[in-house]
Amino acid sequence: MSSTLIRRVVPALLIVCLLGAGVWWSKRPKPVAVVLTAIDLGRVESSIANTRAGTVEACLRTKLSATIGGRIEVLAVKEGDKVKKGQLLMKLWNDDQQAQSTLALTQVETARKRVTEACTVAANAEREAERQSALFQQGFVSGSRDEQARADAQARRAGCDAAKADVAQAQARVAATRVEQSRTVLYAPFAGTVAKIVGELGEYSTPSPPGVPTPPAIDLIDDTCLYVRAPMDEVDAPKIAPGQSVRISFDALPKQSFAGKVKRVAPYVSAVEKQARTVDIDATLNADQAAPHLLVGYSANVEVVLAVRENVVRVPTSALQEGAKVLVAGADGTLQQRALKTGLANWEFTEVLEGLSAGDRVVTSLEREGVKPGVLFVADDAAK
Repeated sequence: MSSTLIRRVVPALLIVCLLGAGVWWSKRPKPVAVVLTAIDLGRVESSIANTRAGTVEACLRTKLSATIGGRIEVLAVKEGDKVKKGQLLMKLWNDDQQAQSTLALTQVETARKRVTEACTVAANAEREAERQSALFQQGFVSGSRDEQARADAQARRAGCDAAKADVAQAQARVAATRVEQSRTVLYAPFAGTVAKIVGELGEYSTPSPPGVPTPPAIDLIDDTCLYVRAPMDEVDAPKIAPGQSVRISFDALPKQSFAGKVKRVAPYVSAVEKQARTVDIDATLNADQAAPHLLVGYSANVEVVLAVRENVVRVPTSALQEGAKVLVAGADGTLQQRALKTGLANWEFTEVLEGLSAGDRVVTSLEREGVKPGVLFVADDAAK
C-alpha cells in the first residue's frame, strides 16, 4: 500500500471510530441517582398507635344539675374557681319549701307538748287504777269500779303512745321538707375546678330529663389527676394489656413525647362508625417525669410498645420492597436486589435477621423513576 493511500485511509478510520464512540457514549445507560442509607445496629420496637385522636380526661369529672327546675337565686362560684368538697355551688329559689319546713318544725313542737299532756294524764290514770284495785281488794269499791279505772288507764296510755307517734310523724315531715330543699341546691362532691356554668343569676335552670341532652348547670373537674383515653383498632386489642409501656404526644405540645403506662383496656368494642370498630384504652404518664401542663380535652396520640430489641441489625422500613426485599449498592456500581428475613418492625425501622450486615448500603428512594435491580447508580448525597 502506498504511503498516499495510508494517509487517506487512516484519517477516515479515525473519524469512523470517533463517530462510533460518540454514538455509544450517547446511548450508554445513565446511572440513576439514589439515596443510600448505611445499615447499622440499634433499637427496634414493635408498636401500635391509636386509630383516631385520643383525649385528655380527668379522673374525676361530674356534670351537676338540680333534680328539679327553678330560678337561680344563689350562684356561689364562677368558671375557673377552685372549690372544696361540700362547698355550695348553686341554689335555686325555694322559699316555699323553707316555709313548709318551718311549719313542720312547729308541728313537731306542738306534738311534743301533746305528748307531755297525754303521758301525764296516762300516768295519773294508772295511779288511780292502782288505788281502785287496792280498794277493791279491801272491799270498799265494786269490781266494776276497778275495771273502769283500769280501762281508763289503758286508754290514757294509748293516747300517750299515739302522741309520741305524732311526734315521729312530724319529725319525718321535717326530714321530707329538708330532702325537698336539697333538690334545689348543688354542693361540690369533690374538690376541683369549675369548668363551665350554664345559667346566670335569676335565670331558670332546667334539669335534664331522660333522653333529652340538656346541658348541665355546672361542670366540675378534678384537674389534679389526668389520663389519656384513646381508641385502638379492634384487631390490635388482643395485643394490649394493662402495664405495657406507651409513648404519649399532644398536638398542643409539638415535637415532644412522654412515657407512660396502659392503665385500662375497655372490656367492650365501640362501634362509633360502622367501618371503624375500636377499643378504648386509658393511659397515664409516668410519675417519675416532669408532668406537662395539660388541659382537659387536649387531643393526644398514644403509641403502645409491644416489644423491644436492642443492638440489632436494622434497615429503614422505607427501604423495604414487597416480599421483604431491598436494593443494595453493589461494588460494581449497580443495584442488586436481596431478600431478607425480618423480625420486629415499625414505621421507622425493621429488624434484619438474615440478608444484611452492618455497613451495607441500601436504597431508600424507591419512588424515583428507573430504580430497579441491575441499573447503574450514583449516590445522591444532596438528598440526605
